[in-house]
Amino acid sequence: QVQLVESGGGLVQMGGSLRLSCTASPGFSLEDYDIGWFRQVAGREREAVSCVRKDGSTSYDNSVKGRFTISRDNRKNTVYLQMNSLKPEDTARYHCATGRGDDALCRWDEYDYRGGQGTQVTVSL
Repeated sequence: QVQLVESGGGLVQMGGSLRLSCTASPGFSLEDYDIGWFRQVAGREREAVSCVRKDGSTSYDNSVKGRFTISRDNRKNTVYLQMNSLKPEDTARYHCATGRGDDALCRWDEYDYRGGQGTQVTVSL
């Protein structure tokens, strides 16, 4: 059962911007969870990009600090990832997931996949 749906990816030139959305299916409430964005390139391990806790506190991988901003809108049951100053190395498939329990570290092994297809981000030179 798909509980989270990712959208907003696309093809953009280096230096451009995209906003990704992670939207919960009806009946599934994002405000009950920490939410994380993760990305994966084929043949490489999935890596954490950014996480936002239930209380709104955030964390970022060093590679995206100052360029990406994670936010949540519980009224819309959606978490966003605003990505600015995109670089070719940001090219990946991006997934969102829910934290397992309270105080989950922003790592894939502490998050649960919720069935989404992900959204592809491709940054060209």
